[in-house]
Amino acid sequence: MIDVQDKLVAAIPQREQLVARCRLLAEGARVFGVPIAGTEQYPRGLGSTVSELSEFVPLPRDKLRFSAAEALGWPPAAEADDGRRQLVLAGIEAHVCVLQSAMDWLAMGYAVYVAGDAVGSRCPADRDAALHRLRDAGAVVASVESILFEWCDTAAAAEFKTLSRLLKEQMRSA
Repeated sequence: MIDVQDKLVAAIPQREQLVARCRLLAEGARVFGVPIAGTEQYPRGLGSTVSELSEFVPLPRDKLRFSAAEALGWPPAAEADDGRRQLVLAGIEAHVCVLQSAMDWLAMGYAVYVAGDAVGSRCPADRDAALHRLRDAGAVVASVESILFEWCDTAAAAEFKTLSRLLKEQMRSA
């Protein structure tokens, strides 16, 4: 979760939808046991992670570099334990911190997925350009729902009912 902070979110068009999609992704990650990490860009000036996401990112890493890779200590020590080589990114701004983070992780050989409906920029054209550039660079751009169903894999999965409930709850609140 990259820089979903109070003052940054306030400048994003359709901010409520963006935060809701980030929250859905985080809730789904929790259901499927996918680790969640987060960053805050210059929190003294830009505020902290929005309250809707703070329970999922209780200890976000402060950063000044636009890329989150260094702030999150990449590659992580846990990589040796479980061999994870994929990252799913959400946050803001798509054309700055999300883009530079993804490019760094792609250069390190990671498979990078960007939740296209859970990233934003102040200017929609910047967001769109970033998503095109990320796709061209080798990142997979997908919707939050698509990512969650890929994690689930089958309606026979124990997590499927929980996922269905999360999706229905979000549809009601949208």
